[in-house]
Amino acid sequence: MALEALIFDVDGTLANTERDGHLTAFNLAFKELDLDWHWSNKIYHELLNVTGGKLRIKYYLTKYNQTFEHQYLDDFIDSIHQLKTKIYVRLMSQGAVPLRIGVKRLFNEARKANLRLAIATTTTPINVDALITSTLGSESLDWFEVIGSGNIVSKLKPAGDIYTYVLKQMRLDPAKCFAFEDSHNGIISATEAGLKTLITTNEYTKSHCFDGAMVVLNHLGESNVPFQLIKGDKTNATYVSIDYLKELYAKYC
Repeated sequence: MALEALIFDVDGTLANTERDGHLTAFNLAFKELDLDWHWSNKIYHELLNVTGGKLRIKYYLTKYNQTFEHQYLDDFIDSIHQLKTKIYVRLMSQGAVPLRIGVKRLFNEARKANLRLAIATTTTPINVDALITSTLGSESLDWFEVIGSGNIVSKLKPAGDIYTYVLKQMRLDPAKCFAFEDSHNGIISATEAGLKTLITTNEYTKSHCFDGAMVVLNHLGESNVPFQLIKGDKTNATYVSIDYLKELYAKYC
């Protein structure tokens, strides 16, 4: 049995979209709607424990803005989220959020090695398209055999449904691929679907529990920008290459 595919989360894994994209877009949407709401980085850190933008708004109102009332609250939250998504897409088109260290290189190496690529995320399809096309080019969406996004399954992460969906679409045994994640909810989701997981942390997730991960790194690294091994067995590798992934596969699968 050999490694056949790599399945990637998006927000926080491919790019620091949470801080530089989603948080900024939420606050701009609030301002455009004349709401006196503002999410600080600290508050947003907490809100990220809730999966899905509309659910985050509901949680915010429940905990931080209990006096707010609206006759049609669910519809109003939907309208906020639609505006936020529109602003997010605009930010992506302006190049506001680059890919994280090593991501583009690993995509290119995986394609040369004939590894299959897929995405499993809880964000919306339009958000995925905006990030991928703005950072990798308009034809790059074709690199991914399946793009599983938040509108496809009813249960979002930490449920394993989105990974299970992607695996089913690819007709792929989970023992033949890796998941790439950045959060506690993400590794729970991937593990529930039977996947081994490589973690790259970010400012919001560096304190999360990643029990069961093959390795936990600060980023994927480059030949001249080595990763920091946070958890896992030390090897001679200084960045995540195809050879390094094969080494992990031989050890864990």
